[in-house]
Formats: sequence, structure tokens, C-alpha cells
Amino acid sequence: MTGSRRLEVETNGLDVIDDAERRGRPRQLFWPWFGANVSVLGLSYGSFTLGFGISFGQALVAGVVGILFSFLLCGFIAIAGKRGSAPTMLLSRAAFGVRGNRLPSAISWLLTVGWETVLAALATLATATVFERLGWGGGTPTKVVALVVVAALTVAAGVLGFDAIMKLQTWITWITGVLTVVYVILVAGDVHWEAVSALPSGSAQQWVGALVFLMTGFGLGWVNAAADYSRYLPRSSSSRGVVGWTTFGASVAPVVLLVFGLLLAGSSPDLNKAIAADPIGALTTLLPLWFLVPFAIVAVLGLVGGAVLDIYSSGLALLSAGLRIPRPAAALVDGVLMILGTIYIVFIGGEFLGQFQGFLVTLGVPVAAWCGVMLADVLLRRGDYAERELFDPAGRYGDVRLGPIALVLVATALGWGLVTNTSADWLKWQGYLLEPLGLGGREGAWAFANLGVLLALALGFLVTLLTRHRVRTQEAA
Repeated sequence: MTGSRRLEVETNGLDVIDDAERRGRPRQLFWPWFGANVSVLGLSYGSFTLGFGISFGQALVAGVVGILFSFLLCGFIAIAGKRGSAPTMLLSRAAFGVRGNRLPSAISWLLTVGWETVLAALATLATATVFERLGWGGGTPTKVVALVVVAALTVAAGVLGFDAIMKLQTWITWITGVLTVVYVILVAGDVHWEAVSALPSGSAQQWVGALVFLMTGFGLGWVNAAADYSRYLPRSSSSRGVVGWTTFGASVAPVVLLVFGLLLAGSSPDLNKAIAADPIGALTTLLPLWFLVPFAIVAVLGLVGGAVLDIYSSGLALLSAGLRIPRPAAALVDGVLMILGTIYIVFIGGEFLGQFQGFLVTLGVPVAAWCGVMLADVLLRRGDYAERELFDPAGRYGDVRLGPIALVLVATALGWGLVTNTSADWLKWQGYLLEPLGLGGREGAWAFANLGVLLALALGFLVTLLTRHRVRTQEAA
């Protein structure tokens, strides 16, 4: 997809990509999506999933279904990219209106900035843990240096843009892929099937909670960026190829890593507990000293791969939300916020897992609602977007479409009433519908199933399908 173009700063922001710049084949989507999701953080998700109190078999099914289904949503939304040759949150204007789309764009921006901050913080903590085990330090100076390196790689790629990201993700894919295989081989002896198979089964509500957590932690965290990389493909590219390569590239590594992570966490209660405090660093306790430096490389590069895609898409979302600056400047703004957030998490914040779950589920609800609307909108369309009218409030897509906006707001309000985040004090107001709807309240069996994410996704999708006349009218124009 990058062809033989020189590596330079990408000037395209919300622009529709010119025909001369569109190139490549759908299979090249494998590289950015695999590189962004091959992180060893996927191993830690095994511990997070077992934390819902379910057995290995239940966790395995929840993981495969949650990861594949959520990334399949990304694949379908990626179709919009090759049809419209524009960023995801610009194409969202077709559903919400030119200026009405600023609300979902702002939500998208918050999610991607939050994710890139989380990934940068994890890379910093993992590096400090490795250095501490090697006896090379591990305190504040090490964390500062690690933060500088991680931030430099992430921000530089985000500012340079598409071509730099495609090249970087290809290298990250190969390096992290090989070293991750070596890691799995080295720690395979720490898997004890008798302990894993003895894990007790959980209830249906606990299984649903794990499923929703995995959906929000994987595919639903990427849907708002799904078309940002397919937009450089020729419009004649196969839609099936776009869906297939996006889904496969994004999900293959997380599924494999999650399965092995389940085996490791299920084999050791001590490791399972340690991952909650330091999801990446805790994994080093199983390694021989000679592999700690390669592990640091695979951990940092894997997390940087995800952060790079996030900072690129967050910059585009910021522009779509109404900020009028060049795309590289938007990426730089987000980079500064990422650094400030990482400083808070690494040097000030408390336990990681509770805040992380709270962040995912809280923003996962409005993003799921937007995803439902956008997914139905994409599936209802039969032709390409009218590119110029995506910038014209008087055009066929309108200025502010109150129906879809109200739908997202209502779905979010209902969804927040059906999720709980007891481990994050600032989110205890959620779950206000669990008692009125007879679901046992904030302490009942359904309290941690996080049904609100599924409700928001389904409501946004179904209501948009029922109002298909809007899309038909737009295309007829």
C-alpha cells in the first residue's frame, strides 16, 4: 500500500484521498492491524478474563467469540474507508450530519487518546520492571527514560502519518511475532493443566460480563478507527477482502495470546494477582534473565504498535470534532496529552486494573451506540459517498441530524444504567437501572455482566435499520 513513495510527513487530514494516491490490495491491511494487536498485553487479558470467576472453557469461548465478533465489526466499518477514501469519523457525517458529527467525533477522540495513554503507560512500567530484574535500576530515572523513548516513537510515527505507520507496523509485526513465539516456548513449562482444568465454572451472568469486557477491550476499542487505513485502497477493492483481512489481521494474535494467557493465569494464583497491578511486568517473573531484554523489546514494540494507530486516528478524530489545524499538529497535541496522562498513571495513579476496566466500559457504551448506527449505515448503502457533500452542511447529508444524535444519547443513558464499575470510585453512579429493571441492583447477579454495552450496540443498529429511508433518500439525491 505504501508502494515506492518516499517517507515524508503526510499532509492529508480530513481530505478525501485522491485517485492517484489510492493503491494496494486488501491483504496489506493485515500489517497495521496485526502489528497493533500482537502486544503481549493479550496474555494479561487471560488473567483479566478469569477475574470474572469463570472456568477455562468458559473463558476460551468468551474470548474467541468476543474477539472475532468485535473485530468483525471493524471489518464491516472498514468498507466505508474504501468507498469514501476518507477517515472513519469524517464518513460518520453521512449518518449524523456535517456538524452533528462533532459529538461522536469528540467521544472517539477521548477513547483513542485514552487508549494511547494506557499503552504508553504499560510500556513504561514494563521497561522499568525488566531493568529492575536485571539489576540496572528500575526506579524513577528508568521510567523517565522509558517514557521518553516510547513517546518519541509514538509521536514521531503519528506526526509522519500513513506511510511511516505502514512501514513501522510491518517491522513491528515481524519482530514482535517472532519474539512472542520464543516467549511462549520459554514459559510453556509453567502451564499446569491440572490447575487450569480445576477452575470452577461461573454463572451465565459472569460469562456475559467476560464476553463484554473482551469485546470492549479489543474490537470495540478500534471501530472508530476502522476506515482510517482502508481509505487508501482503490475503490474497486473487494469489500469481502477488506472485511476479511481487517478481521483476520486484528484478531489472530489476540486469540492466540489470550488462550496462552488463560493457561498461565489459571496455573498460578500468584501470577494472576500480580498481573492486576502490572499487567506486562508481571509476565517477566517467568523468564530467564537472558531473555529479559528481548522481552522488553517485544513488550514495548507491541504496545507502541497499538499506540501509533491510536495517535494517528485520535488526531483525525480531533480534526473531525472541529479543531482547524494541520493533521501533524493534531497528532502532536494528542502526543502531549498522552505524555501527561502517562506521567499520571506511572508516577501518581493507583492500581491499574480497576481504572482500566472503568475506562473501557464507560466509553465503550457510547462508542458501541455509535458503532451500531455507523454499522447499519454502512450496510444499508449501495454506492460510494458523495465526497464534497461530506463537507457541506447544506448538502444531502445535512447539518445536524437530530435523530441519530438522540439515538446515541438515549442508548448511552440506558447503557450506563446497566453497567457497573465498583473498582473505580468515580464511576459508582453507574448501574442505576439494574434495580428498577429487576436485575438485582448493583450487587446482584447481573451487576457485572455489563449488559449496557450490548444494549447500546443493538439499539443503535436496529433503530438505524428501521429508519433506512434516510440512507435511501441520500443515495437517491
